[in-house]
Amino acid sequence: MTTIEIAILLSGVLVLLVLIGVRVAFATAMIGITGMFIFYMTEKGMDPGRAMLVTLKLSGQIPHSKTASHVLGLIPVFILIGYLAYFAGLTKAIFEAAKRWVGWLPGGMGVATIFSTAGFAAVSGASVATSAVFARIAIPEMLALGYDKRFAAGVVAAGGTLASLIPPSAILVIYAIITEGSVGKLLMAGFIPGAVSAVIYAVMIVGMAKRNPKLGPPVTGYSWSERFASLPAAAPILFVVAIIMYCIYGGWGTPTEAGALGAFVVLCMALYRGMRWKDLSGALIESAKLTTMIFTMIWGVLIFVRYLGFADLPNTFAAFIAGLHQPAILTLLIILGVYVILGMFMDAIGMLILTLPVTYPAVIALNGGIDITREASSLGMSGEECGIWFGIIVVKMAELCLITPPIGLNCFVVAGVRPDISVQDVFRGASPFFVADVVTVGVLIAFPGIVLWLPNLL
Repeated sequence: MTTIEIAILLSGVLVLLVLIGVRVAFATAMIGITGMFIFYMTEKGMDPGRAMLVTLKLSGQIPHSKTASHVLGLIPVFILIGYLAYFAGLTKAIFEAAKRWVGWLPGGMGVATIFSTAGFAAVSGASVATSAVFARIAIPEMLALGYDKRFAAGVVAAGGTLASLIPPSAILVIYAIITEGSVGKLLMAGFIPGAVSAVIYAVMIVGMAKRNPKLGPPVTGYSWSERFASLPAAAPILFVVAIIMYCIYGGWGTPTEAGALGAFVVLCMALYRGMRWKDLSGALIESAKLTTMIFTMIWGVLIFVRYLGFADLPNTFAAFIAGLHQPAILTLLIILGVYVILGMFMDAIGMLILTLPVTYPAVIALNGGIDITREASSLGMSGEECGIWFGIIVVKMAELCLITPPIGLNCFVVAGVRPDISVQDVFRGASPFFVADVVTVGVLIAFPGIVLWLPNLL
């Protein structure tokens, strides 16, 4: 067998391991080590003992060399901001404000949940944390008003996915690390698409509630003075977002430094609001758990990616994609269709870090090359613009993984927080939002300027 054939075979074995339940971190590391071992024996002519020694030495060096970077400090910082904001009471404040301002709409509490999760997502980089927080805050209020429990749970699960797109986003940081793109530009690029996604969710909720009023009645009775009175308590979230984005956009600091400053500001707010040591230690422990999980996955995938580089599979696949005699947009849609299928069986982060080493070069090849130029190309963008645009598209596709059965993590989190609602009911409630996400992806593909306008200002 050729090196490429072995790489394709091992990649198939990797997908099989993940599907049968092996953790992505361990599966990718095992396949990467196996592949490098075979490569050194077949291509370099080493004996088995020396091949294994070199493979293990390289496998130990790769995770450290790639992750010993201040850029990765963004991930724990963004996650910590979200947990601190919850313990500071900022989530309840923003939900109350949203309820007073948009609750009068059909399904208004659902719309309020979407907008408040979008606001919380702007200070939290973790979708799972967002879903868990609002399962405790929003679902009890919706059920008390007579909302359908499936609908209420689905809204929270779908709203939590917005944290994957709206910065600060841990997934966007991971994408930037794997593709060696600009973290700052990717974070800026997520703002407008995230807002568009939230608006599409809200429009769909209003349409569903108009068609079937039993899903959720509107909330009325708030005066204009009560609405304006709810804004000061919710303002700190906007203040934190402004600090982070101004530091990045204004050039005052790196994204990591901006995130650290944001975390410090939220910590001060939490302490001022009376956060106790138990709450602080809980936020730190939960942040450490989630960060460890993400870093472990990155380490395993980096070993696998190094093997793919030895086998030259990404470049081979990119050349194959570029040589197809069909429109570039059709090939892109096929790639996105594969993401939909993978999303049914893999978690969002695992799917991205597993596939990007192959799909990213292919999409860049579709765009006419990797040179950062303004020349006309198949997708009509420069190489850098294409990388940013594809990053937002693929992260939006990753959001589908969080609400699609059987792996949809957000749905399991909501069901775990609310034992009275089965996971099957959560999946049924979230299913309409799959359609909304497809619409959002279509809009971003048709109008790439939505993604590129803000980063092009940098």
